[in-house]
Order: sequence, then C-alpha cells, then structure tokens
Amino acid sequence: MTQVVVLPHPQLCPDGAVLDVEPGVSICDALLDADIEIEHACEKSCACTTCHVIVREGGSSLNEADELEEDMLDKAWGLEAQSRLSCQAIVAATDLVVEIPKYTINHAREHH
Repeated sequence: MTQVVVLPHPQLCPDGAVLDVEPGVSICDALLDADIEIEHACEKSCACTTCHVIVREGGSSLNEADELEEDMLDKAWGLEAQSRLSCQAIVAATDLVVEIPKYTINHAREHH
C-alpha cells in the first residue's frame, strides 16, 4: 500500500488525512473512497479541471501527464509545476503528499 497524505483543506478535509492506497488507483478515486468529496464535474473523463490537485511530494512516481491533461491543466485555478488532474494521476509505490487547491473554476459545486 502507498501512503497518500492529504494536506488540510478548509471544506473538504479540515484536519487533513493519511490514506493507504493500492497502487494503480487514481488520486481522485482514492480521495472519494476516503469520503473526501473532491469535485469531479466531468465524471473523471479529463474534460474539466475541478479535480485539480498539487502533488507536493512524490509526484515523480506518478504516470506522466498526457497532452490532453496538460491542455486541461492550463485552465486550472492556481496552476503550479506540480499540478495534476487527480482523475488522471495514478498512484504508484512511492508515498505522496497532496494539496487540494482552495478554489476551482467551477461556478457551482456538484454533489456526487
């Protein structure tokens, strides 16, 4: 199991969290499985940026972002060099530290 540390987020995960995640699972699915309700307006099809995360540690172990993900990330609020769409970032064997940005470009939060 890979440890994914989720940094505190005021609404979604106020105290932060430490998750044990099976390699091969997307960061988005790992968060949702842990009842951290990260937005995913496009149902995880890489068609929006609402599941944007910043991988503070361990990002080099993730699968590489493809061209579509890179193009979508250009539209994300608070984009950083370590930004990924959590629906596309697949957990490997290296532990991760993940930050969920404070905002998304979504105008209305969808509950899933």
